[in-house]
Amino acid sequence: MTTIAELDLPEIDLTGGALAGADYHRQLAALVTPRQHAWLARSPLAVIVLDREAGEFFLRSRATAFPGREIADLFGVTAGPLREQIDANILNQQGDRHRRLRALVGPAFTPRAADKWRPAMRGFLAGLWPAVEAAGRCDFVTAVARPYPSLTIAAVLGAPQADAARLQDWSGWVQRQFDIAALGSQVAEMERAVTEVYGYVEELLARRRAEPGEDLITALLSAEQAGDRLSHAECVNLVLNVIAGGIDTTQAQLSHAMRLFAAHPAQWAALRERPELLGRALDEVLRSEPITPFTARICVQQVEHRGVVFPAGTIVAVCAERANREVPGGEDFDITAERDGRLLTFGAGPHFCLGANLARAELEEALTFLAPRMPDLAADGPVVLGNTEGIYGVDSLPLRWG
Repeated sequence: MTTIAELDLPEIDLTGGALAGADYHRQLAALVTPRQHAWLARSPLAVIVLDREAGEFFLRSRATAFPGREIADLFGVTAGPLREQIDANILNQQGDRHRRLRALVGPAFTPRAADKWRPAMRGFLAGLWPAVEAAGRCDFVTAVARPYPSLTIAAVLGAPQADAARLQDWSGWVQRQFDIAALGSQVAEMERAVTEVYGYVEELLARRRAEPGEDLITALLSAEQAGDRLSHAECVNLVLNVIAGGIDTTQAQLSHAMRLFAAHPAQWAALRERPELLGRALDEVLRSEPITPFTARICVQQVEHRGVVFPAGTIVAVCAERANREVPGGEDFDITAERDGRLLTFGAGPHFCLGANLARAELEEALTFLAPRMPDLAADGPVVLGNTEGIYGVDSLPLRWG
């Protein structure tokens, strides 16, 4: 057996914003060259896993865990509201506790549960559209991608629609706990957001205890299985997880979807003419531009895979971007292509994204609404992309249509 430290691997820095923009995919593709151990590369903080089989292995292994606490420790986030949230985050739970929480809240995140919110999603899209329809152009991020998921999450939680903008702001800051650059420079802002959102969630829970509704918070408050219930603290943190994980992510994925379609007008025309391609189109968006290009795991004990030993404490970054492209024609964006459907965009294994069904429903409704209303979709100026640390977003997306 060879230890990971003994291997001569190509290196790439995932931090500092160097891996971004149009060059991002090319830099990652250049790592996958004919060589021994071509499924591995190295970065300053982690070993990068580049292929799908190995990525699935590390995401599913019981010998690995999400390294939120360990990364927070590296940046001195060892106490305070942000650290409390990191410690309580369902991503950082393991074993029986994690399985218990998933079992209790799982019914609130099924496809059927997500479908219940589709009429509300359509209503939000219809409400946003008149502001841009006549002009035939807009910054899509500002006009649609940013407000739409925050309005949806407000409805799902049973929160006032007037609070959607605040939810969006909090989501953006709390999500930055997964951004190495932000942990090095913006902890104070994240602390502020966590403190504010904790107080807000407490108010929502109190309101729903007094006035139950047809919403997620009511479902969580009543969640029970085999006589077990969620504690108050668990309810608070799960709602915070929904706010943090359900807004910025969908905003980013929808923005990338429209960016891809604007760059591939024939694909947009195909979706307009053949609505039955919707499911395949969404899968292709999720495959081509995953908004979590890297998912971290830490080896909680020694792991061996393909003759390589990963000592306990090794941090592994599973590259969904390369894994998703491991199909014939994988570098091409083609909504008519037949793919095998195996994506790492929502992760895999015990920490597979709880909100995947809701996110899919939101994206499907958005594409269904926009395709017939935006013929001749095209870019209307330079796109401003975020970096690939944490959530890979789009800061500005000027679009025009016929």
